[in-house]
Amino acid sequence: MSYKQIKWMILFIPTITVAIWEYVRHQFLLPYISMDLGNWLTPVLVYIVSITLLTRLFQMLERIQKELENARSAKAALEAREELARELHDGIAQSLFLLSVKAEKLESGNDMKQQEQHVLSIRKTIHEVNRYVRQAITNLRLDRDVTADGNQNSPSLVKQVHAISKDIRTPIQIGWELEDHRQTDKEKIELLACIREALINMDKYALATEGSITAIGMSHSWKITISDNGKGFEGDPFVKKNKFGLRIMKERCHEMGWIMNMYRKDGRTIVEIQKGGLI
Repeated sequence: MSYKQIKWMILFIPTITVAIWEYVRHQFLLPYISMDLGNWLTPVLVYIVSITLLTRLFQMLERIQKELENARSAKAALEAREELARELHDGIAQSLFLLSVKAEKLESGNDMKQQEQHVLSIRKTIHEVNRYVRQAITNLRLDRDVTADGNQNSPSLVKQVHAISKDIRTPIQIGWELEDHRQTDKEKIELLACIREALINMDKYALATEGSITAIGMSHSWKITISDNGKGFEGDPFVKKNKFGLRIMKERCHEMGWIMNMYRKDGRTIVEIQKGGLI
């Protein structure tokens, strides 16, 4: 019996039962059963039918719903595995193959300048592999908020940012006014990766004693500002040899269609990531 048939039977069985009972009572049982007794017997009969027949139908309905939930869970798990396999293939496996090719070139090369370029290229590839691994882990460990009706919502950005800020030594002040309930999972993953990279640089290289994160805007237009009182930088940080993390961060923003700026102002290093028009 299908799910739809069970629902229709649950709706119609009490009605049909009462209709048949009333017809039989008025056509055949009036000489034997008084009106008052018949009125009392009607709810008793409906109760008996509900206990015997409807209870079984409800059990069948619950079993079908449970099977549907299990099927959805299995499908979600399969999709997650396929997504992870795609990320491992497209990101990590290809990068490791490229890394092996570059290592062979490094071994066979004699030119010191060329060898230095190969080393820098290998280091960049290692950073990219690290990026792919962190993104895959983020996709798998992404927490879900559950609403009152049992539906799963996309993870709250501000909760994830607070969790990231607790992993670094620099104290971080967070002012979050971004309406992120309409952000896609892809946008949240990319944003979290950029924020994590900025905080790691702040903690590892800037020697900052305090930092801040502010976020304003809505789903279609927003700006996130990350600042610290560290030692800062000179020149263009994106062209320096060892700043692979910053370059990957900028490439990530470019791929998402966001604008990223990094500059010094009033003794502070400021990283801005912006989507949409000016705020």
